[in-house]
Amino acid sequence: MTYVIGIDGGGSKTVCILMDDKHQVLGRGAAGASNYQSIGVTAAIQSIHSAIQTAANEALKFTSTIQISAICLGLAGVGRSDDIAVVKSMVQELQNSQFLPITWDLQPDNIVICHDALIALVGGVGHDVGIVVAAGTGSIVFGRNHQGETKRVGGWGYILGDEGSAYKIAVAGMQAALKSYDGREISTSLIKDFQKHLGLQNIAELIEVIYRRGWGVKEIASLAPIVDLAATSGDELANNIIDDAVKELVKATSTVIESIFSPDSVVEIVTTGSVWQGKSQIHERFTTAVVNQFPQVKVMFPRYKPVYGAGLLALQSLVR
Repeated sequence: MTYVIGIDGGGSKTVCILMDDKHQVLGRGAAGASNYQSIGVTAAIQSIHSAIQTAANEALKFTSTIQISAICLGLAGVGRSDDIAVVKSMVQELQNSQFLPITWDLQPDNIVICHDALIALVGGVGHDVGIVVAAGTGSIVFGRNHQGETKRVGGWGYILGDEGSAYKIAVAGMQAALKSYDGREISTSLIKDFQKHLGLQNIAELIEVIYRRGWGVKEIASLAPIVDLAATSGDELANNIIDDAVKELVKATSTVIESIFSPDSVVEIVTTGSVWQGKSQIHERFTTAVVNQFPQVKVMFPRYKPVYGAGLLALQSLVR
């Protein structure tokens, strides 16, 4: 039996699966963050090591020996050649560990290192051709065609990009509330909604919340559902914000389609991230807009998780 490892590593957690060549997952493990650019190489290795160890110990319930023939690491922020070199050194250190209940039989071609958008695509559609539209705290659209050509749009972070993300929706909602409070915009329920959610006596107290409590991107992004619910209730400004988010995500998606797919291609588009779980029909709005522009596409929710996509890519490296 052939065994492989898939890793989904990000800024908050690391997930690992140990899979056989029949696509059966024998073990899973989870640990802390593994974005080495934010936490350092040593801490990232520790997280990946811990996740692999948990997955391997679980897999030992089904087999007495585990020899790993391939590994795929889909890691946030990995894209440049310098990043690849760093992660390769991390894999080498993992192979030297005496605490993992596995043996390694890795060839250079069977060490797959990629960014997390690719494993989200492969996990989402079940293969490596299509488009992933990720809209969570941040946003990115990534596609790959049958020729192996790829196109990425967005993913530039909360200052330079992330249009259509929960962060941008939340910020736009707070800005709309404050403009309405000033009299620069029409009235909106967002004022009372933010006050109630944050326990504010006055919407002007947003200053203290956002600037003085040390709120980061994730905390601000967590306010996006307030805008979503206001849109569901018919608030005009909130609906405008959701419409703008949809337009940005549609534009990014159409750019990817037009860049690497032919006009008559049947393209699967998988949508991932918290934004798509909103109640304001954002997924339906997006789907309608994209299909109207490209009738041949199919928009879907993920078939599998990104870490499963990493496992599939690891298996795929063995048959090249």
